[in-house]
Amino acid sequence: MGKFIYEGGVKVEIEDRALTHIQLVVSAKLRRGEPFPFSWREDASVGGGRTTVWVHASSALVFKYYGSRSPAINRAWIEALAFTANSPGGLYLVPEPADGGEPVTADNPAL
Repeated sequence: MGKFIYEGGVKVEIEDRALTHIQLVVSAKLRRGEPFPFSWREDASVGGGRTTVWVHASSALVFKYYGSRSPAINRAWIEALAFTANSPGGLYLVPEPADGGEPVTADNPAL
């Protein structure tokens, strides 16, 4: 279970595989200079509810992984997450779809 940490104070635990896919989408948006909201549901153990942060070029972001291996990348999931990030509501975690594309490698980047 990894962590997404925003501005040093807002933290959410996200499974490493999902966090990797979120990081790829966030990085692509910020490289293009596109700020966006990122929302998630809070666990009942921390009071439940929902949190939204505004992600922009000067945001202090940390993607903390607990696993030592990088997971395989699912291009379909990246596209689904990018679709939400480009919507008025912003980025939020969607279930992983079946991967219908080629594997992502250094020679065949995801974005």
